[in-house]
Amino acid sequence: MKVKSGDIVFPGDFLAVSEEVIPSEGTYDDDGEIKSLVVGEVARDDRNKSIKVISKFSTPPILRTGSRVIGEVIDVRGQRALVRIHSIKGNRRALATYFVGGVHVSQAKKGYLSKLTEAFRIGDIVEARVTKVMGLDGIDLQTSSRDLGVIKAMCTRCRHFMEMNGKDEVKCPNCENREKRKLSANYEG
Repeated sequence: MKVKSGDIVFPGDFLAVSEEVIPSEGTYDDDGEIKSLVVGEVARDDRNKSIKVISKFSTPPILRTGSRVIGEVIDVRGQRALVRIHSIKGNRRALATYFVGGVHVSQAKKGYLSKLTEAFRIGDIVEARVTKVMGLDGIDLQTSSRDLGVIKAMCTRCRHFMEMNGKDEVKCPNCENREKRKLSANYEG
């Protein structure tokens, strides 16, 4: 069944295949199938080969390119730090579903970074900007701006929150441990 403009759809409803159209607002790509992310009305643009779902209801916020998000670092491996996204900054309403984004080492900070663990550690709370959204688990994040990065660091030894000790250094008030981080100008130490 082919959906057309004006059809009402629900989250997860099939809209089209990715060879036909490009997913836009209120949609996501699920292994080549474009699906609805929200309850709403389909708006198909055959001229520009895109499809979106416009919500007529009060819905949870939707991640978009350029959105600022708050999340927790859940893993740091080689070239990528994984961040569980908790909220969109400035929006008190919860996200519709569970999202995980990734910060590539090249997007962590300006200049050279030899190890990603010099920027992030598991448990850190970060503020990041969404640079790309490709489905529920294909979210690219960037923290290289001065006001983005770690806003709350956790000590890797004793798990206490750390205080800012320099431009990109934090110190644990409990065990005196010092560590490097890519700190945001808005660090809450």
